[in-house]
Amino acid sequence: MNRRCVIVGGARIVDYDRIRSLCRPTDYFIYCDSGLSHKQRLKAEPNLIVGDFDSYKRPLTDTEIIALPREKDDTDTVYAAKEAVRRGFEEFLLVGMIGGRFDHSLGNLGLLLMLDGLRKKAVLADDFSLMEIVSGKGCEVFGGCLFFSLFAVDGPADGVTITGAKYEVSEQSFRMENACLGVSNEVRDGETARIRVRTGRLLLVSVFRE
Repeated sequence: MNRRCVIVGGARIVDYDRIRSLCRPTDYFIYCDSGLSHKQRLKAEPNLIVGDFDSYKRPLTDTEIIALPREKDDTDTVYAAKEAVRRGFEEFLLVGMIGGRFDHSLGNLGLLLMLDGLRKKAVLADDFSLMEIVSGKGCEVFGGCLFFSLFAVDGPADGVTITGAKYEVSEQSFRMENACLGVSNEVRDGETARIRVRTGRLLLVSVFRE
């Protein structure tokens, strides 16, 4: 399936213009519970609504709704992602998932790892940045961002090589305990930064505004 799935959580969004600019006319939108609070300002109707409705009133609508129990193993957003995978989506944009409660934000970062493990392409966007997982194939960072940072979020990441950046490294080992090693790098003028990792996975955070 070539169509992208956008999953909308209930975390705070301030810059709706930025989030809307990332969306495509053909996107399939899943709103999760209080993520529905963003519907009007995102100007995108839901194709599917998922939630236990503990933080937002269940809407009266003809749109498909999957109502979940309040006591469950998966959060509403994780359930939505698994349902989208089941329906055949290969590409994801996750919004409204960072900010507010840190535990929910960290859990939603875990969605990136889950989707990467399923070989799906996924990007998480907030008001300031884009986040994605870098694994075997590596990735490129273009000059449009102010900074980019890399974190080992799934155990050690070995053989990390960064070229085309202000701070280059070759065959470096990244660990969470030396997280400062990957913070606030910059793409060199006129170049494209290239990131490779031999083993393990990295979280790439591309920052577009401060």
